[in-house]
Amino acid sequence: MGRYLITLQVPDRTGLVEQIANAVSHHGGNWLDSELRHIDGIFAAILLLEIDAQHWDDLIEALESIDGMSLTHSAAGTYTKPYKRLTLSLVAYDRPGLVKEISNKASSLGINIEQFSSKFESASHTGIALFRATIGLTLTDSQQEALLTEALYAIGDDVVIDKLRSRQA
Repeated sequence: MGRYLITLQVPDRTGLVEQIANAVSHHGGNWLDSELRHIDGIFAAILLLEIDAQHWDDLIEALESIDGMSLTHSAAGTYTKPYKRLTLSLVAYDRPGLVKEISNKASSLGINIEQFSSKFESASHTGIALFRATIGLTLTDSQQEALLTEALYAIGDDVVIDKLRSRQA
């Protein structure tokens, strides 16, 4: 069995997840991990699948036959277990360059961003534009968490960080 990563994009409509799941199941695949989203009328998905190599081409053909589907795929690599997994919630006034600043701070400390989900919203009481992000990180040593928190607060006085989850890997 091989492990494969697939990214999918297709105009959103009812039944897409069912069509994808049926194709994976029909070709003997095992759905290991995924992130599925509707963004501005587009259904986007990232899937990690396990499937026999002999069925891989047939699965790709079945997925490509879904009306409007575009996809990319590759064999999944090996994975090194991190020291710790950390999930943060970050809120700040919205402004250009925030994602760049956040990712630069993490990268400069050798921290991998494994999951990043963000959205724009208006503060209910003031109408001020806010940037909200939930960030899943992998740390390689015990010092990184404190250093990252300090670095993120240095982005600006408006930054609010909450630790949602922290667990040893």
